[in-house]
Amino acid sequence: MEMRTGGSTVTVLHNATIVTMDGDRRVFQNGGIVIEEDRIVAIGQSPEIFQRFSHLANQIVDLHGHIILPGFINTHVHTSQQLGRGIADDVDLMTWLHDRIWPYESNMTEEESYISTLLCGVELIHSGVTCFAEAGGQHVTGMARAIEKLGIRACLAESIMDSGQGLPASWGSRTTDDCIQSQKELYKKHHNTADGRIRIWLGVRQIMNSSDRLLLETRDMARELKTGIHMHVSEIPYENQVVVHTRKAEHGTVTYLEKIDFLQSNLLAAHTVWVDKNEVSFLSKARVKVSHCPASAMRMLGFAPIREMLDAGICVSLGTDGAPSNNRMSIVDEMYLASLINKGREVYVKGTTDPTALPAETVLQMATANGAKSVLWDDEIGSIEIGKKADLVVVNPHSWSMIPVHDCISSLVYCLRTENVVSVMCNGHWIMKDKKILTVDEEEVISIAKQASRELLERAGVQIPNRMNVL
Repeated sequence: MEMRTGGSTVTVLHNATIVTMDGDRRVFQNGGIVIEEDRIVAIGQSPEIFQRFSHLANQIVDLHGHIILPGFINTHVHTSQQLGRGIADDVDLMTWLHDRIWPYESNMTEEESYISTLLCGVELIHSGVTCFAEAGGQHVTGMARAIEKLGIRACLAESIMDSGQGLPASWGSRTTDDCIQSQKELYKKHHNTADGRIRIWLGVRQIMNSSDRLLLETRDMARELKTGIHMHVSEIPYENQVVVHTRKAEHGTVTYLEKIDFLQSNLLAAHTVWVDKNEVSFLSKARVKVSHCPASAMRMLGFAPIREMLDAGICVSLGTDGAPSNNRMSIVDEMYLASLINKGREVYVKGTTDPTALPAETVLQMATANGAKSVLWDDEIGSIEIGKKADLVVVNPHSWSMIPVHDCISSLVYCLRTENVVSVMCNGHWIMKDKKILTVDEEEVISIAKQASRELLERAGVQIPNRMNVL
């Protein structure tokens, strides 16, 4: 890639271990990267990079042996739920939805969605995330304001429902036409804004709250707009049972979605836990992407057949889910859990251990390259390659949590902690340096989030049980 001329900003990062996650899975043990404006223009051995480009650079950063990776991509997170962290612990999914989350979400204002997304974004950045897929939330305009300020990249989607039981009154009256029109307006207003960092996707909350008309018109609109659809799929056995009883499907959600030709390569299916072999085949044939959220799944949903999906050629990525269903918005934690949970599942399924299930390199791919494919952005992000966007995370391995590093890839999955993430770059701009976020005042965000959360929960009437004798 040729460098541009005339006044552009050039940054040289050198003396680093570079894990590219490119097609050849190259790792430069002493590497350097050259960034012009928002794109990577050169990668190679550090001495060569420094010699060729240092005289052109506006900024030269010696990383002292730190590790550079592509920015992590969180493919399932509810940013507008961040103010509800801790309000729905230790309850089943339907109680979680009907008694806690839906009252919370239906009472949220646009300003509260903005604050919630700021708070969530701070935590995402600290864990090395440069891009995320919103799982469907409230007030996308508020989210977009926050994303523009944070400097992060996002695929935003509204939580869309037009039918079903247990919906708050303000949602229950919403028509299919309202749902479709709202998303068209959001796309027109926010798609490709914030220097191209925001993309608008279409949202379908779940099949139990969607009419067939909503599903089919969402599918067609996504084709027309050339964007993605984010949907919770086959989360619990009850969901499959409802689909069988109400839609006369042979098995459950995936089988029914295949029947009505809803499964497409632009569908990002979240969780996808309760699927059988035939449904895995349906997902693979349609090239559906799957977001695996290990912590959230193990909390309320169960063991997803991730190994079978990967073996079938399905693109599986990683997500945290929202704060009320996980509490930790750390993709670093999800990498660690994904490998361990899926190794443990082999005992449950096959009655024998298999330490080779989901090895470290596969998990790291899920958090980077597969994440980019899942959000339909792999032409620009997900790996460190010439011509791609400069979305990078810098990891300091020289601490008690990671030293000694005998195997770089293994250490990144099994030893890395959020504390080791020191700097984050998105779209060629540092959004965190030396563990300090540069785009927002963290203390101010935390302060306003505390107040906003108290007011929202009081207005929503959400009561948290007194577990012990709290005085």
